[in-house]
Amino acid sequence: MCGLTGFLNFKGNSGKAELLSFVKSMSHRIEHRGPDSSGTWCDERRGLAFGHQRLAIVDLSEAGHQPMISQSDRSVIVYNGEIYNAPELRAQLISEGCQFRGHSDTEVILEACERWGVKAACQKFIGMFAFAFWDKGTQELFLGRDRLGIKPLYWGFNQGIFFFGSQIKSFAGHPAWRPEIDKSALTAYFRFNYVPTPVSIYKGISKLGPGTVLSLDVSKNIKTEKFWDLEEVNKNNIRHISDRSDEELLNQCDNLLKDAVKRRMIADVPLGAFLSGGVDSSLVVALMQSQSTRPIQTFTIGFHESGYNEAKYAETIAKHLKTEHHELYVTSAEAQAVVPNIPSWCDEPFADASQIPTYLVSKLARQQVTVSLSGDGGDELFAGYNRYLGGRLSWDLLKFFPFWMRSLSAKGIHQLSVDNWNSLGRLMPKFFPSMMGDKAYKLATAAMAEGPYHFYKLLVSQWGEPASLVLGGEEKSLYPWKNLKYPLDYDQEFVEAMQIMDTLSYLPDDILTKVDRASMAVGLEARVPLLDHRVVEFAFNLPRNAKIRNGQGKWLLRQVLDRYVPRHLIDRPKMGFGLPIDKWLRGPLREWAEELLSTEKINAQGLLNTNPIRQRWKEHLSGERNWQNSLWGVLMFQAWYERWHHE
Repeated sequence: MCGLTGFLNFKGNSGKAELLSFVKSMSHRIEHRGPDSSGTWCDERRGLAFGHQRLAIVDLSEAGHQPMISQSDRSVIVYNGEIYNAPELRAQLISEGCQFRGHSDTEVILEACERWGVKAACQKFIGMFAFAFWDKGTQELFLGRDRLGIKPLYWGFNQGIFFFGSQIKSFAGHPAWRPEIDKSALTAYFRFNYVPTPVSIYKGISKLGPGTVLSLDVSKNIKTEKFWDLEEVNKNNIRHISDRSDEELLNQCDNLLKDAVKRRMIADVPLGAFLSGGVDSSLVVALMQSQSTRPIQTFTIGFHESGYNEAKYAETIAKHLKTEHHELYVTSAEAQAVVPNIPSWCDEPFADASQIPTYLVSKLARQQVTVSLSGDGGDELFAGYNRYLGGRLSWDLLKFFPFWMRSLSAKGIHQLSVDNWNSLGRLMPKFFPSMMGDKAYKLATAAMAEGPYHFYKLLVSQWGEPASLVLGGEEKSLYPWKNLKYPLDYDQEFVEAMQIMDTLSYLPDDILTKVDRASMAVGLEARVPLLDHRVVEFAFNLPRNAKIRNGQGKWLLRQVLDRYVPRHLIDRPKMGFGLPIDKWLRGPLREWAEELLSTEKINAQGLLNTNPIRQRWKEHLSGERNWQNSLWGVLMFQAWYERWHHE
């Protein structure tokens, strides 16, 4: 795990010393991603410069140093990530006459791209990766990103210079960098609390899509090409495993996950795992421990607020699996102390509040290990989110009613306050969602949808009309929210459609962004075995009843986990990785929030409409509504803006 950055100045008006000075300054800004060593390289004639920060995981010697030049001297690479089938690919390359200096996976990627071509090489890789590859022969620059978007990669033109790198913050190290906020991207951010691919917060700068290779030649011709496409996977599968027995599916899933986990346990440095006590992390740890002769080191963060604390469940799982368990109970004050630092390592506005515990557990783990496995991805692949089942049931009911009747129902929901709905929810059976009031109000908004696709978009939105929040804002329909290439029959496959939408957007742009930035902020490599692309293809080829059965998601994953952990240790309502942000904003964070949300500050920036923000802030402070998520989005933007535009 590392950080890469670079630029291509087509004017070619800089000397070698200047090129290296610029890219070194850029690389220094992402030093936290790779604190072990750094390197630079340039092609003075072309105005191309590569910078790299290394977190040494495999082959700790100089043979793994980057930027790396191929044996033939025909190509150069900077790379971030891990390729877990590197030993097999190395053997294949050796059989074809390739020679190696070390045993790093970087060298495997470099020689594979040179020998087989970039796209063909990417199709062979099992792992997470983002890289820049320069072909001296064809004078082409290639950028590549892994199939699920686990590792970030930004690219684009600014002031006529082509920039690329793991994080936008590195571009600020170049003296020509002049960023301008993209108001349409900002509008999209306020809808979802993250900036969705392919745009970034800045005009002209994009995120490379998952499973994509980009090429740029000396005539500035840009070409992007998919080497793996989830929609193609979903379209082309024929559900050929749907006629298999539950036991056959269970064995196949168990074996596949074992291999995915085993491959991610290879490292030349200490390794451990995050453990929340939920299905996904418990399964990853169980599969690790089943394939290890020593106790696995596991890490969890606990909170003193009982409604947000899963540490006691994690401890129970750790005792059963006999791991070497580490836990840290964090006070509200300690968690809140993280907030001012978030914009420094999330260099786009980003507002998933679970970034705070993710950072804290990463910091805890980094004291003992350099690599930690995570259970992310299980909800998207195996239909674990409550909204999948609830969304399907809600739309199945709503679609039979005309719009005017849905409008009356929405008004009826608003007749009860949020607190009254919450009180009612506490009387319901345990499978009803927590915080029922806010969910009921969100459902009332989503009930006004024009169809199932629009319904789901409203269901996951933080601001229903984000264009009204941004002065001069315009909401563009971004992929995948614009349309799927292969539209599903939403009435028949609505759950699967929601899974695809989340895997294409929410997963890479929220969940994986959170894990990458929080772990990299402390120099920790986080690996996500459930997102092995073979597991993804298997999951999207499953019949629905292998995912949702008896009103519960992740059925097959739960069956696999039953082989390692007794069901009673796991069987409880889903909690999530939450924090009492609503209470903090009314209490210890109120002064901080009030300053960022002040009319004077917002008006001075000239970007946002003050009225809807102040209205929600007023309603939140009074307890009339819990607007924690949408207000957190505004606060994180304000804090980000102050960090990056008022230095």
